[in-house]
Amino acid sequence: MGVKHGRDYSEILKELTEAVSRISDGYVFFEMEPDEWQELPQESKLEVWEALAEDLFYGLGNEPVIHVGSGVVIYDKETHRINILLGEEDLASVVLV
Repeated sequence: MGVKHGRDYSEILKELTEAVSRISDGYVFFEMEPDEWQELPQESKLEVWEALAEDLFYGLGNEPVIHVGSGVVIYDKETHRINILLGEEDLASVVLV
C-alpha cells in the first residue's frame, strides 16, 4: 500500500534513499556482516539503499516504525513526513506532500 503522498514518487524515493544511506550500520537490516558490506562495490550499495527505501516506503503504510540498524524510520501521518532517526538525533526528514 505505502504511505499517502502528494509529491512525485521518484523525488521522494531519491530523498529517502539518500536519508537511509546515512545510517552507517543499515546493512544489518539485510542481515549482512560488516565485512560483506565493505566488499560491495559502491554501485551495488546504492542499489541496496534504493531497494531499502522502496521497501520502507511501502512498509511504513502498515507499520509506522521500522528499525534499520541503529536507526529508526518513522512515518508521521500528522506532518506527512518520514523521519529518519539515529538515537536521539534526527538524521533527515522526507516531506511527502
